[in-house]
Amino acid sequence: MTIADMENAVEAILFAAGEEVKLSDIALSLGQDEKTTRTVVENLIDRYDSEKRGIAVIRVEDAYQMCTREDYYDYVKTLYSSPVRRTLSQPMLETLAIIAYKQPITRGAIEEIRGVNADRAVSKLVEFGLVEEKGRLSVPGRPILFGITDEFLKYFGYESCASMPVRPEPDEQLRLEAINEIDGKKA
Repeated sequence: MTIADMENAVEAILFAAGEEVKLSDIALSLGQDEKTTRTVVENLIDRYDSEKRGIAVIRVEDAYQMCTREDYYDYVKTLYSSPVRRTLSQPMLETLAIIAYKQPITRGAIEEIRGVNADRAVSKLVEFGLVEEKGRLSVPGRPILFGITDEFLKYFGYESCASMPVRPEPDEQLRLEAINEIDGKKA
């Protein structure tokens, strides 16, 4: 493994970790001793400094972390302080619809309806403030019940849950279509 390969590997490790990583863990990951690894990381730090990159690698005791270079902090701060309209992915929209119409509902029930894991979608919806915990189900394990928030209503332009569009249940829809078809044949 070349020095450049090791620097690239350290860069990937620090980026993926998102927090400080002990020198010993980096060395283990590279299959190198700590002295060699320290030299590789310090070279990477020097390279980032000399190129005035937007990111920096900093030392935190006997660990290293990738972070925003201090010179560019204000740009990042501006981005995260400005209101951003959040984009909802298709899985998030599906999960949100299930929660909105079946609330309060557990994650397990959502997954049963969707047929896939809903952890990420539910977590993001909670993070976006569109869904919140409404309590716990009184069964073993006491799973969390989720429901929509006032932010959901504002986001989609509804005054209340009652103003959300209502579609008949699929069985009811089929029944109504059958009745209409039968009535059409009688005429």
